[in-house]
Amino acid sequence: MSTDTHGSDATEPGTVDIAKPAADASDSAAADTRAAAEESKSGTTTEPANSAGSGAQAAAAGAEKSTGTGESDDEPAERRSPALIATAVALPIALVAGVLVMGVLANRHPAREPLVLGAVQAPAAAGPLCSALLPALPEKLGDYTNSELVQPAPVGAKAWQLSDGGDAIVLRCGLDRPLEFNRASPLQVVNGVNWFDVRDQTSGAASGTYWAVDRGTYIALTMPDNAGPTPLQEISDAVSKAMPQQALDPGPLPN
Repeated sequence: MSTDTHGSDATEPGTVDIAKPAADASDSAAADTRAAAEESKSGTTTEPANSAGSGAQAAAAGAEKSTGTGESDDEPAERRSPALIATAVALPIALVAGVLVMGVLANRHPAREPLVLGAVQAPAAAGPLCSALLPALPEKLGDYTNSELVQPAPVGAKAWQLSDGGDAIVLRCGLDRPLEFNRASPLQVVNGVNWFDVRDQTSGAASGTYWAVDRGTYIALTMPDNAGPTPLQEISDAVSKAMPQQALDPGPLPN
């Protein structure tokens, strides 16, 4: 019986194939362990290229949100101008203020009602002397301004009032000689015109009437006591220019 000397040197199928990969895997694991230890010592880590790209995008997105440069989905699509908003708020306030101011001014200067003047005996009111005087009278006497008269207004009459109405200054031209005017009546000369002052001392009236007695017809000027001297002075100027002076013609002394 012979012995096969080649059989002892042969390797069983699969023995070498299994042993080598195990050694290679062991060597690869050891290499990875050493690499990890080296990275741990150096403080650096190596990331795959794809991971690095994703990290950069995430960082950029975070920076954009933190700095506020990116647009938020919650932001309104249209922004209102601050100046437009301020104008929209201020305009109604200005309109209300304007209405209030107008109301205050209206209370301070209420509209005057037309003035009613009763009829008196004035036979020369439509004559040439009064027709020359009326247009020459001033529209304003101190603080008194021309008043509108209720129509039909008496012929030869004109009136002035304060802005809030009240007692008026009234002129009437073309009257007859007043009964109180006689040779003993005291006269007051104002800017070239002789005036006779008639006042009812018993009635307690706060007004008086001055009569111009040296023109071709008689003129009566009734005005409040607190009107001051200006109205009489300015009326005297108009009378002097429009009507020539005449000799006095007083009535007889009373018995």
